[in-house]
Amino acid sequence: MKLKTRQRVEWGIEKILLFCASVSVLAVIFITVFIFQRGLPLFRNVSLWEFLFSTYWLPSDETNPGFGILSFIVGSFYVTFLALAIGVPIGLSCAIFLAEIAQGRVSKLLRSVVELLAGIPSVIYGFFGIVIISRFVREVFGGTGYCVLSASIVLAIMILPTIINISEVSIRAVPRDFKEGSLALGATHWQTIAKVIVPAARSGIIASIVLGIGRAVGETMAVLMVAGNAPIMPKGLLSMVRTLTMNIVTDMGYASGDHMTALFTTGIVLFVFIMALNGIVNALSKKQIKGEG
Repeated sequence: MKLKTRQRVEWGIEKILLFCASVSVLAVIFITVFIFQRGLPLFRNVSLWEFLFSTYWLPSDETNPGFGILSFIVGSFYVTFLALAIGVPIGLSCAIFLAEIAQGRVSKLLRSVVELLAGIPSVIYGFFGIVIISRFVREVFGGTGYCVLSASIVLAIMILPTIINISEVSIRAVPRDFKEGSLALGATHWQTIAKVIVPAARSGIIASIVLGIGRAVGETMAVLMVAGNAPIMPKGLLSMVRTLTMNIVTDMGYASGDHMTALFTTGIVLFVFIMALNGIVNALSKKQIKGEG
């Protein structure tokens, strides 16, 4: 009887887990269908080339409407990858320090700070960017302070917890034998970290960077508050910028007709970019596993 009861309980748990997994898959499918269903009709009136490679965005103009999002795509890449250039070295260095060097109170303090950064709402980062970062950029570099550089610095701070946490876990997951073998061969602690531990944790570190990119690309509120939100092609670090997500949020309140459809089509562009990014990472991970095998 006990064996039958245990089997029934295990069967029930398996079905519950399967249901939860199915809900996640169905949610992704429904979101995908919804976005494509609402966004693809735009191409009945606007060509794909015009939509992706034109900088003329004026969908509310009845006589000569424009649906070009090239400036928003460039702005998104500009802000995102500048944020990565700032955040990845800092985040990876912090992860290495926490995993290999920090001990005692210092380690606890740093982890508490990283956890606090992860829990701060986006709007608070935006306020910090307005009061501190934009003012700093304006006084040091000139301009209005609401620009690509300010948005990138804010995003760099926001993606730090993601990069630090996942990279630290990946570094700690490296077998201890790797480190002991390197030290036994006469390598210093830093040489072991740089030549053995970090390369061994490469897949996890890449995953942290990809998740950081996803956070940076999808962030709206904080960037909206410090980037200037100008629908123009960014010409430098001090230029105002509007990203894809900013464009959706800015226009969603009053858009209708083809204008609304164009916002959903912008969402398709974001969706395809994230899917492509995940596909590249999975391919690189499989390639690395085959190489190690």
